[in-house]
Amino acid sequence: MTDRLPHEKGFHISWDQIHRDSRALAWRLDGKGPLDGAWKAVVAITRGGMAPAMIVARELDIRAVDTIAVVSYHSGGGAATERREAKVLKAPDAELMGDGTGILIIDDLVDTGRTAQVVRQLLPKAYFATLYAKPAGRPFVDTCVKEFKQNKWIYFPWD
Repeated sequence: MTDRLPHEKGFHISWDQIHRDSRALAWRLDGKGPLDGAWKAVVAITRGGMAPAMIVARELDIRAVDTIAVVSYHSGGGAATERREAKVLKAPDAELMGDGTGILIIDDLVDTGRTAQVVRQLLPKAYFATLYAKPAGRPFVDTCVKEFKQNKWIYFPWD
């Protein structure tokens, strides 16, 4: 039998792995902020970036945490041909964000880079960090913990 079940085709990430990789990301970012090594705020890209952002903010003792909601997939995911243009549903506090200087943007995964491009337009000087990256999206982020092949589907614990 050559057909595989969906869970056999992708890479499964556990809550423990999310926690370990989020802490590894925080360690890479510690002391690297533009404000004498510090960061002004963390912005989580919802929904996937919320858990890693919380852990990074805690590890780096950053109290100002906000979110940006960007949608680019139809409900339930889908093939690239089924995706729609990325759209900001909720922006972070503009007064706190400024041009993005000192802002740390956190997401779980950069795939095609569509979401990252939209966020970068809004906060051009922010530092963009993800747990995981695929080749098409990797140029749009400043750092990541692990890289995957473009065709590898990632299953998160919340999926």
